[in-house]
Amino acid sequence: MEHPPEQQLEAAVLAFFDHGGPLSSALPDWEYRQGQSDMAAAVAAALSEERHLVVEAGTGTGKTMAYLVPLILSGRSAVVSTGTKNLQEQLVRKDIPQLEKALGRKVRVAVMKGRNNFLCLQKLRDMEGRPTLAGLEQLSEFELIRKWSENTQHGDRAELAELPEGSRLWARLDARRDACSGRKCDLFRDCFLTKMHQRAQTADLIVVNHYLFFADLALRRDDFGSVIPDYQNVVFDEAHELERIVGNYFGVQIGSAQVLDLARVVQEAAGRAGFGSTGLTRALKRLRNAVKPFFDKVAGLLTSQQTRERFRDRSAFRTRNRAEYQNLLSCLKDLGSVLRATKGKPDEVGPLQGRARAAALTLRVLLADLDEAARQEAYKEPYLTHLVEDNRGNFVHWIEKRPKSLAVRATPIDVGPILHEELFHLGGSSAILTSATLAVNGEFDYIRSRLGLQASNELLVPGHFDYARQALLYVPQHMPEPSHPAFAAHAAQQVLELIRRSEGRAFVLCTSYKNMRQMHSRVSGSTDYTCLMQGEGSNAALLEEFRSTPHCVLFATFSFWQGVDVAGEQLSCVIIDKLPFAVPSDPVVAARVEQIRRHGGHPFLEYQIPTAALALKQGFGRLIRQATDRGVLALLDVRVQTKQYGSVFLNSLPRYRLTRDLGEVSSFFSRRRRGTSRTRPAAQRRPRRRRAARNW
Repeated sequence: MEHPPEQQLEAAVLAFFDHGGPLSSALPDWEYRQGQSDMAAAVAAALSEERHLVVEAGTGTGKTMAYLVPLILSGRSAVVSTGTKNLQEQLVRKDIPQLEKALGRKVRVAVMKGRNNFLCLQKLRDMEGRPTLAGLEQLSEFELIRKWSENTQHGDRAELAELPEGSRLWARLDARRDACSGRKCDLFRDCFLTKMHQRAQTADLIVVNHYLFFADLALRRDDFGSVIPDYQNVVFDEAHELERIVGNYFGVQIGSAQVLDLARVVQEAAGRAGFGSTGLTRALKRLRNAVKPFFDKVAGLLTSQQTRERFRDRSAFRTRNRAEYQNLLSCLKDLGSVLRATKGKPDEVGPLQGRARAAALTLRVLLADLDEAARQEAYKEPYLTHLVEDNRGNFVHWIEKRPKSLAVRATPIDVGPILHEELFHLGGSSAILTSATLAVNGEFDYIRSRLGLQASNELLVPGHFDYARQALLYVPQHMPEPSHPAFAAHAAQQVLELIRRSEGRAFVLCTSYKNMRQMHSRVSGSTDYTCLMQGEGSNAALLEEFRSTPHCVLFATFSFWQGVDVAGEQLSCVIIDKLPFAVPSDPVVAARVEQIRRHGGHPFLEYQIPTAALALKQGFGRLIRQATDRGVLALLDVRVQTKQYGSVFLNSLPRYRLTRDLGEVSSFFSRRRRGTSRTRPAAQRRPRRRRAARNW
């Protein structure tokens, strides 16, 4: 399709959003929003000029339609990458059908997800022929999946609402790459992944999530790994997540769970395909036995209570623990050798041999054990390229301990050069970065510098809501600073005062698990309201319980700071204990601080404050999500008023009305309740209707 000239595309886009335009004619509930129209015009201009665009669009702007319309009208192939799978589903099930109604035609859309979201028909056939199911639960799950497989067109696990979220059986049947033989598979033409790729090849619009996009970008030099077809333009929705996700996918790791999972997958594949042998059994046993001694030595580097720590002298560690290291490395190599020598060479063997080889190579790279031959081998692996080629010290090596695993990791300190090389410098295309939280102090310098976006258009669209009327920002007057020993007790008292006025219906968001547990302990014993705490169940279950429990209070950490919506009055107060500065001892944070200082910068001003300001906007963003929401946002950290840098935080938020008086908080809630019956005790009263939001 011929691309419309710049003025023609912008004019067509503006007409689409104007009064009497296609949107207002097709959608009965549509309303004209100046900010939405401005954003759509900016996206159209960026596409026409083949420039990148950074746009912060406050809550209620309607940013999804603001980028979809110019993307489709431009006639160019495009990818939309979202922060979550839920947003993918919303695009496909709500936003795009609305756009199609306004366009009067279908839009060819392909949804792409990671391989573990799809059923593998070969694994299903193998399991049906060789049942190895444990218990009635797995038998019923298998029958559910088998019947569904006969009718599904996409094979997407999201269609199986009845399947438990943590189903172990699904992990044995999904289409992850471990034992996939690709085109050699008898069921390749019927494979759900094959069909997904075919739909994507002919689509006007491909919808992915950030995890798949950057996993694909990291492997795009590997034909087997690259799945997203060529495209001309890309939109990153929820772009504030990019630095973290890029760091994960261009980073490298090897962990105890990863190696044990390799052994499990090989054993299961050997059972399915019948290539088991005495030699393979022996190799798997040796590998499993080698995991604990090596990773126990790694765990010994962690200081007391630490779960993330810098791994500084890897060569010295390897020398001190040569026996454990060499044993694990030789076991990985031996597994690869046994697989390579497998008689008959079933199709599953090749990918598994490659995975064993990759694990051995990754271990050598992370433990600084590269001779010239190994270095040349590592250069050929896309996922290792940036780390092996790193001559600037742009990777930090560190150790991460989780409840059931331990990993050695390397993460890029500055993802900007990687994104510039792999994405932004490519000519003839545009990248649109949008979110409700991208600007710091009204500027985009921070996000552009962190992501390596050297030249771009910019637009800041205020939120669509009346924040001064709908929300009250409360900062206490007489509070000690967070470093003071008395802070925890004073903060708990403030929480009690606030939830008494809000009648529960509150999120208490803390900056650490320790603070959360301490706050919950102090508050829950002094109130009649139900007090939930993150970790007492799955996040989804806790959120559902909060929604369904009148006057509930939920204590949580960063898992609930973003991507969580509670409708109406059930969430009327969001309380944040401290300014959300990243933990300075975290190995990745510390490495970024060191790098900025080494280059003559001021890390507190250039990195730590902007990162915390965006996190605060996300946390406050839980409250005001629609025009009828009202509520109080409380920040218990007085540094936002007493320190010079506090103005950066306040100027980065929407224009909330600010108070330091609890009496005004009482008046705010009283005005909402005026005319409501007060005959029942507060703890028994039904919830009313609202919630609260973000910005200054």
